[in-house]
Amino acid sequence: MPTKRALLIGAVETTRIAFEAIARHPAWDIAALVTLDPALAARHSDFVDLGPAARREGCPIIHVDNINREEALAAIRNAGADMAFVMGWSQICGAAFRALFPDRVVGYHPAALPRLRGRAAIPWTILQQEPITAGTLFWIDEGTDTGDIVDQQFFHVAPDETAASLYAKHMQALAVMLDRTLERMAAGEMPRMAQDEDCATWAARRTPTDGLIDWRQPAGDVLRLIRATGHPYPGAFTRSNGADLVIWSATSSDMGGRHAALPGQVVARSADGFTILCGQRTAIDVTQWGGPEKPPKLHAILGE
Repeated sequence: MPTKRALLIGAVETTRIAFEAIARHPAWDIAALVTLDPALAARHSDFVDLGPAARREGCPIIHVDNINREEALAAIRNAGADMAFVMGWSQICGAAFRALFPDRVVGYHPAALPRLRGRAAIPWTILQQEPITAGTLFWIDEGTDTGDIVDQQFFHVAPDETAASLYAKHMQALAVMLDRTLERMAAGEMPRMAQDEDCATWAARRTPTDGLIDWRQPAGDVLRLIRATGHPYPGAFTRSNGADLVIWSATSSDMGGRHAALPGQVVARSADGFTILCGQRTAIDVTQWGGPEKPPKLHAILGE
């Protein structure tokens, strides 16, 4: 069986999973790793520096900030790869890039395509209360997450799922899919299943400011936002004494109905955290936060 040569593009944990899967498969070599220079790590909240792993494997590294620039395309062309795997790269693959690997560019999307095409699929999965999701390998085309499906791995989304736990489930699904997909492709198979456009939904881009907590919402909605935007993402936040207070972890509280207070008001403090009133006389207990070193004062109004 002739060895196939893969070009791997990415700079996050997804890329690391893909790098390890390709590196351990006997029928595949990594022709080159295309990634960000560590100096640009701030571009991704979940950036992973794969330079050390690539050097251990003797794999050439191509640092680019945009894979669609001519100098990047020239370096990619010279790598001599048979196929490209785009795993954890936020830029759209332009026509010139795709022309280097016609119908041979595989991407990964952390959703059950055609559901939640687009950006921030993991937070949106939690915010939309999707009970089941999937990791999807697909052929990248001129659209956004519209190409034929290579493989999917389905799994349940827990009622208390966090961004971190859902992210981990996706990494497990990706590893499973890559092992079987690389084997199939090494044997000459190129699986394709068209997406059902009637079932397509779209996920809008999210920014850190979308994590701003509206304390008028009931506790369940506030907790969902906290779980959806936590690590490895920037987190849900509010304002306290003129500074951002990021709430990383919280639980439901039964104290809401016992206090005459306004939404966003701190109604109790303990050695481990503090309790905030939410809408509809519900409340949450904050257990992990960042920003101001001390918990907000009792009766302080957050978000003002």
